[in-house]
Amino acid sequence: MHTPAAARRQHEHECDLLRFITAGSVDDGKSTLIGRLLHDSRILYDDQLRALAEDSRRHGTAGEAIDFALLVDGLEAEREQGITIDVAYRFFTTGRRAFIVADTPGHEHYTRNMATGASNAELAVILVDARKGVLVQTRRHSLICALLGIHHVILAVNKIDLVDFSQATFDRIVGDYAAFAAQLGFTAVIPIPISARFGDNVVNRSGNMPWYRGPSLIECLETIPVEADAAVEKPLRFPVQWVNRLNSDFRGYAGTVASGRIQVGDTVVVATTGHSSRVKEIVTGDGPLAAGPGAAITVTLTDEIDVCRGDILVSPTARPEVSDQFAAHVIWMDNEPLMPGRSYLARLATKTTPITVTAIKYRIDPNSREHLAAPTLGLNDIAFCNLATAAPIAFDPYEANRRTGSFIIIDRSSNRTLGAGMIAFGLRRGANVHWQRLLLGKRQRAALKRQQPAIVWFTGLSGAGKSTIADLVEQRLHAMGHHTMLLDGDNVRHGLSRDLGFTEADRVENIRRAGEVAKLMVEGGLIVLCSFISPYRAEREMVRGLVAEGEFVEVFVDTPIDECIRRDPKGLYAKAMDGRIKNFTGVDAPYQAPPAPEIHLRTVGTSPEQMAESVVAQLIRKNIVPRA
Repeated sequence: MHTPAAARRQHEHECDLLRFITAGSVDDGKSTLIGRLLHDSRILYDDQLRALAEDSRRHGTAGEAIDFALLVDGLEAEREQGITIDVAYRFFTTGRRAFIVADTPGHEHYTRNMATGASNAELAVILVDARKGVLVQTRRHSLICALLGIHHVILAVNKIDLVDFSQATFDRIVGDYAAFAAQLGFTAVIPIPISARFGDNVVNRSGNMPWYRGPSLIECLETIPVEADAAVEKPLRFPVQWVNRLNSDFRGYAGTVASGRIQVGDTVVVATTGHSSRVKEIVTGDGPLAAGPGAAITVTLTDEIDVCRGDILVSPTARPEVSDQFAAHVIWMDNEPLMPGRSYLARLATKTTPITVTAIKYRIDPNSREHLAAPTLGLNDIAFCNLATAAPIAFDPYEANRRTGSFIIIDRSSNRTLGAGMIAFGLRRGANVHWQRLLLGKRQRAALKRQQPAIVWFTGLSGAGKSTIADLVEQRLHAMGHHTMLLDGDNVRHGLSRDLGFTEADRVENIRRAGEVAKLMVEGGLIVLCSFISPYRAEREMVRGLVAEGEFVEVFVDTPIDECIRRDPKGLYAKAMDGRIKNFTGVDAPYQAPPAPEIHLRTVGTSPEQMAESVVAQLIRKNIVPRA
């Protein structure tokens, strides 16, 4: 019988905890290594061993022997393919330390999962197949570990048995890795030759390599002096998850302490506003007077100050930076490329806010660490970027506080996670530039023309009839005595966007510029009619977000592409289908139709004049223009 549960629990509270990951290229043996660690540390129960033996017969890749990888590869797809897809976490203890290990995928397509596992680790075991040496994925994972704040690395040269336990092979791989890792800033890189399958130097030192006199892997894990992320010693950061109103007399702020300690009587400050108060009560199941990192609590304050979900309560003497611009390393995790200028959502702690990559400063080559120019980012790309949020947010540099220095990037439509970022520093270029308060606003300016300012955005395929309808709507509004401006996509490209082409990145930037101009015209009290193909939903929603609710009216000019091709007023479809025009919407570039436009015009069988009157009627119903 192996170590009983009671003894394991005793070890857990007596030992310090080390979180580490296994990483490296696919088939380097990460899952087998963890399985061997668990087995040879004698922490498996008899029923687990019996199940492992049965799974090895059904799914194993080690012949008649036990396949230790199956202890970790829990997903059926992983067992069938023989690779790790998800991040598998395992807890185990030895006599000297407790461990949480994350077995992360080696396949390039699942790099996002590896980054997730590394985000909470203090040490990385980087595996290298002795037959293959240091590969691009080995370097990519090492770079991600460095960016995510891991300072200690164990270089496990695995499958050393398949190269006859060669010291020369081991030394060559160690030299190759050391030359690359020297620029990553690791505190320590400890190389160990191992055979995960047969257990050489995993738990017990091997007699097959008399030339190696260092520790086994478990000895290294037990003794390496890793300083954990001492969150309790950092300044207070308490992100508010939600505002708890049990009744009219109770207003509490619920969340989890990210760092530092908080207790009754402490002065706290709302990071973004500077409003301060004192902690009146800390509410938990046990009712403590103080709480540290990881504690889920509800805090009440002595004063009625404005605190919302996403705000961070902080120490008044050690505040985070507050800015709407910062520089960060970004790991892109989606098949759809990152587009500078496109509006995404960012979630930092409990705060969700629109975010835009304003510039990709450079992409990092994971093989050479060379800084490369990049107009966009693709799957698994790592880059250093400037970003801007819709409103100022509170943050710390990632190296100072992982919890308030990291963020994820989210697609605004599908809500899927697209990327992850680690903040390097705030960009204070606009710190001395403030909004100038004006005595006249858009409402006063619009009142002169008896109208409400708005953007009326016509979108649809080329040849759908957008410009024709928009022109007729403007004529009708002008005849009614209203002040308008028409921005047409073709006309804008002769001036404002004359430097842009028709790639996806250029289309994003074109709409961003047009949206900003339209916003300024709305501030002038105008009704701004915009006629742009604007094929991407994200950019249309970005423009919507520039103005107040009700000031953006999306008009979908819905014409089937066959009808657009039949009309082909500019001869563009014929050129695109002949290959003479690239990136043409509807031919070799996509169009994302609005799911719920304010006005939906189906043009087949209806005249442009009828559709223009329909738009004007809708603007009257929305009180943008008054009834005659």
